[in-house]
Amino acid sequence: MKDDIKVAVIGGGSWATALVKILCNNLSSVNWWMRNEEAVDHILKYRHNPNYLQSVEFDVNKINISSDLKAILVPSDIIIIATPSAFLVSIFKDLNPEILKDKIIFSAVKGIVPEFNAIPARFIHKTFGTPYKNIGIICGPCHAEEVALERLSYLTIASQEDRIAEKMASLLSCRYIKTTTSDDLIGTELSAVLKNVYALASGICSGLGYGDNFQAVLISNAIQESENFIDEVSPIHRDVKTSAYLGDLLVTAYSQFSRNRTFGFMIGKGYSVKTAQLEMNMIAEGYYATKCIIEINKKFQVEIPIVEAVYNILYEKISPVIEMRILTDKLS
Repeated sequence: MKDDIKVAVIGGGSWATALVKILCNNLSSVNWWMRNEEAVDHILKYRHNPNYLQSVEFDVNKINISSDLKAILVPSDIIIIATPSAFLVSIFKDLNPEILKDKIIFSAVKGIVPEFNAIPARFIHKTFGTPYKNIGIICGPCHAEEVALERLSYLTIASQEDRIAEKMASLLSCRYIKTTTSDDLIGTELSAVLKNVYALASGICSGLGYGDNFQAVLISNAIQESENFIDEVSPIHRDVKTSAYLGDLLVTAYSQFSRNRTFGFMIGKGYSVKTAQLEMNMIAEGYYATKCIIEINKKFQVEIPIVEAVYNILYEKISPVIEMRILTDKLS
């Protein structure tokens, strides 16, 4: 057990639940914050999250869980933020930034903070004054649902500081989780954002009746589009054929557990954005990410026809049938 390290997980959803489950393998205790006080009470009494991954049973003696954010953050050395990006500002708006300034902070957010069009790493750096060397990202390819089932999964831990990445990789490694590390903090985080947009596109096309042959072309073009965009924003050497990039894109675009693919499928079937959101009762990060990527690209001017097609459908309310037919002539 790595008893000398105090880790906090911030969030009450599927990924937060999965991360607490993983960390309990290697730590004698895990600090866990969630906003919902009823869920906190339920976990303490019944040993599972009433809203997400209900099959996961916790040893409550290993979990210090509370809805008091400051009480969870102050004693923790490492903070893992695992909440939808749309909620980040509201969660931390009343917190004194000094509390987090010298902490190691990892993002498991997979989205862009819409208020600032910023990836979580930049939001953390600007909001809390945390140096980039103390910031990391936890990315896939990995779905929380398969972690709950203890199916073999892989995580990529990225940080500009090798020591930080290795430490988190060690904390998350267990019988059913294998970890690798990367120094591409910006690239892996942008890739994690973009893959949600491409999963929306995949879902939309599936809802419209496009088959596997077209999906293969769509995702092949998506990884090239992603590479072009990331290389322009953060021009360092990277291999997008590795798991953190291509693997994460594939599992998000094709998996039955992908919220973004499901959301896109509903749009392709004729649901409005609002109706799809209400029906899912979950956050599809790609919805917010699509608009943010379009805004960011005003500066970089990269050709991103797939992202533009999704934007036109979601925000300009252009018919998915028409927009995807136009897109088919732009793919190769």
